[in-house]
Amino acid sequence: MTEAYLWIKALHIVAIISWMAGMLYLPRLFVYHAQAPKGSEQAQTFATMERRLMRFIMAPALIVTWISGFSLAYQSGYFHAGWLHGKLALVVALTALHGYFGWIRKDFTADANRHDPRFYRIINEVPTILMVGIVILVVIKPF
Repeated sequence: MTEAYLWIKALHIVAIISWMAGMLYLPRLFVYHAQAPKGSEQAQTFATMERRLMRFIMAPALIVTWISGFSLAYQSGYFHAGWLHGKLALVVALTALHGYFGWIRKDFTADANRHDPRFYRIINEVPTILMVGIVILVVIKPF
């Protein structure tokens, strides 16, 4: 293992933590935003918080996670490993969920929310489930 590999791995872990923090916090903001009166100052504050979270934390962290992850997989020769294929499938699902959250955020910005707070409480659990699967595949490497 080279020193560069270890630095990339550290960067990857930091990016994952940042991305997951946003993926867990954003739906919680959606819960509160859904409870705020449309067009209110409170709703505008939530819209600003959601936009900044996605733009300045989640999106850069997602990009760094993908780039550093591919770099690590390439350097380690893991592209043939079944566990990596499973992990990548879950990461693709997490990335799609990130995109869906972006769509929801735009709906809130346009005062066009389509869901009640309960929906956002439920969807808040999806990133956690995906994360658990990813961690198990990376650590246990079951196949």
